[in-house]
Amino acid sequence: AASQVKSKAAEVKVMAASEDVDMVEEELPYSLVEKLQDAGINAADLKKLKDAGFNTSQSIVFAMRKDLLSIKGLSDLKVDKIIEAARKSTDAGFVTCSQLVVKQKNRFKLSSGATKLDQMLGGGVDSCAITELFGEFRCGKTQLCHSLAVMAQLPPNMGGANGKVVYIDTEGTFRPERLRQIAESKGVSADAAMDNIIYARCYTSEHLVQLLVEAASLMVNDEDRFALLIVDSIMGVFRVDYSGRGELSERQQHLGRVMSKLQKMSEEFNVAVLLTNQVMADPGGGCAFMPSHPKPVGGHILAHFSTTRVFLRKGRAEQRVAKIFDSPWLPEAECVFEIFGGGVRNGSD
Repeated sequence: AASQVKSKAAEVKVMAASEDVDMVEEELPYSLVEKLQDAGINAADLKKLKDAGFNTSQSIVFAMRKDLLSIKGLSDLKVDKIIEAARKSTDAGFVTCSQLVVKQKNRFKLSSGATKLDQMLGGGVDSCAITELFGEFRCGKTQLCHSLAVMAQLPPNMGGANGKVVYIDTEGTFRPERLRQIAESKGVSADAAMDNIIYARCYTSEHLVQLLVEAASLMVNDEDRFALLIVDSIMGVFRVDYSGRGELSERQQHLGRVMSKLQKMSEEFNVAVLLTNQVMADPGGGCAFMPSHPKPVGGHILAHFSTTRVFLRKGRAEQRVAKIFDSPWLPEAECVFEIFGGGVRNGSD
């Protein structure tokens, strides 16, 4: 009788484990490009797609036909067949609003560590969306990035998403010792937290594009899921690579392609994208009594691609003020948060 009970318990465990595997497979927000082999696409062509950075069926649906034709060895006929197979394997058509709500049930929000800031953001930093933080130097942009890089790894009941983080640093302000401080204050292993952050130092706008392709490949091939992609800051490299009005049009076109890639990655892998942005002064925009606020750089291209834009400014001592500058669903509001050894927390109003 005892042996029967043991065998029955073992069967239940195996069934539960197989159900868990099925759930994980269902929850994947993307379809691997290898599955197109079932639709008659040969393995050699799939390898060419992967080498060019197309790791999922969604990335093929999101791409322009000319981008696929630029891959060496893919003819017009092959590209048309690949696009048709990718569209059939993904939900790229119309759905009802009710179906959309069901599709979006796996989206999550990341806590910043400051509850007032999270409330202002409608619960935290959204996945499948681009959140932009802009403001002058020393207003807390990089500190929020460091705090969220640790928070994203925590379980959902602590404001995280049990996910890894990609951190692209264009200004050289990333500090591992700061992450250690924040992780230790949250009661997690600092070494484990730093192992879960994939870091890259970016030097040019072309390097940024290359790093985003590598990041997409990491998100597909890594055993663990990713929750957050940080670029600190998005305009740092563009302002250096392109100068003057003569190169403004080219800069904006390149910026548009990068922002489109970030937007597609956020939806393809169900990750939150957090960008920081620099500002510019407007010398003629104010007067002695009413000085003008600094404006975010990047123009309309960056403004339209960012889902939620948050303006940060310095307050008293370690306090900072955050204000919703633009959002498709959040009302205009502001809150005070404070930078401290353990990241960020609520400030006194």
